[in-house]
Amino acid sequence: MTRRTAPQPPRETLTRQRVLSAAVALADSGGLETLSMRKLGEAVGVEAMSLYNHVANKEDLLDGMVDLVFDEVDLPSPDDDWREAMRLRAASMRRVLSRHRWSIGLMASRATPGPATLRHHDAVLGCLRRAGFSLTLTAHAVSVLDGYIYGFALQEKALPFDTPERTAEVAEAIMSGFGDGEYPYLAEIATEHVMRPGYDYGDEFDFGLDLILDGLQQAAGLSP
Repeated sequence: MTRRTAPQPPRETLTRQRVLSAAVALADSGGLETLSMRKLGEAVGVEAMSLYNHVANKEDLLDGMVDLVFDEVDLPSPDDDWREAMRLRAASMRRVLSRHRWSIGLMASRATPGPATLRHHDAVLGCLRRAGFSLTLTAHAVSVLDGYIYGFALQEKALPFDTPERTAEVAEAIMSGFGDGEYPYLAEIATEHVMRPGYDYGDEFDFGLDLILDGLQQAAGLSP
């Protein structure tokens, strides 16, 4: 009697979207430096050479990965107030960068941006222009906002603490090496600010963002 074998489920079709999503997942888990075409091929169940049917080369892969990251960021709609739109976009970008920390240094580096990247920048520019920002001030605004968002995300990534408890431990360890009266202002900010219950470095983001938005509002001559 012939034994019947259970039918195998159909193999999932390999697409560019699937390749890029797998690459993002690998970079999220191990960092961009661990991403290779061999590992990516293993992740999607094909030989590395098969990937080149969907991405031209490593640069094309990175372009696509960055485009997926941009696609996760909330964009302003035509009816949004510019200030609230820039605030929501900044908060969304920061959350996205915290999920994909490998992307922080790549977001502005791509010479061949994808459709999500272009859509993102066009929506931000359009929001500011519709609000009454001049072309030059719009360029300044985007530059200072992106510099602040990316810079803050990069600094958060580099910090040696990620919880209030760990923050206090690091501050105490640093201060233990101070002599009496040595570095008084560092000791003051550590004890009176950083080590206070509930301190979260991430809260500094909103304060800095408000300063930038206040300055842009004044420069554009817009009423509060």
